[in-house]
Amino acid sequence: MRKFIFQGLVRGALTEPPPLPDDAMLAELGRALETRARDKLGRSLAIRAVDAGSCNGCELEIHALGNAYYDLERFGLRFVASPRHADVLMVTGPVTKNMREALERTYNATPDPKWVVAVGDCACTGGVFAGSYACEGAVSAVVPVDLHIPGCPPDPAALLKGLIALVETAR
Repeated sequence: MRKFIFQGLVRGALTEPPPLPDDAMLAELGRALETRARDKLGRSLAIRAVDAGSCNGCELEIHALGNAYYDLERFGLRFVASPRHADVLMVTGPVTKNMREALERTYNATPDPKWVVAVGDCACTGGVFAGSYACEGAVSAVVPVDLHIPGCPPDPAALLKGLIALVETAR
């Protein structure tokens, strides 16, 4: 036992180094999203995340948008707890049969105008769960989708670029 403790102390952590920060790109994307949201909506963008049956990989990337590194609230983007306060529903995962009604209720509770974003390969196409007896399939099989952001999972920069594209196409 002492041998393993000593090896652990001498060897150090067995992790990869973090990616190099690209603060300029992140700041540019955040400011672009803030400007376009204020031009189109007259206020900041409110997002409600909905897990319709995912593996939580996409949720981790969505939550990364609010961490200390990305800190998207500085650009006016905020996550809300109630769909009644949301402009955008970010739906992850293939829609399971058990989550279909919850997704439909959340969609109906969101006031117009509202946008639905399918985040991740599973939400876009059903992913590896397509055709399963427990899944309805992609999010578009249950509620209308305005934007698909593919990836397994998509990184926060891809999520930001997708939200910018969504706001630009808003009426």
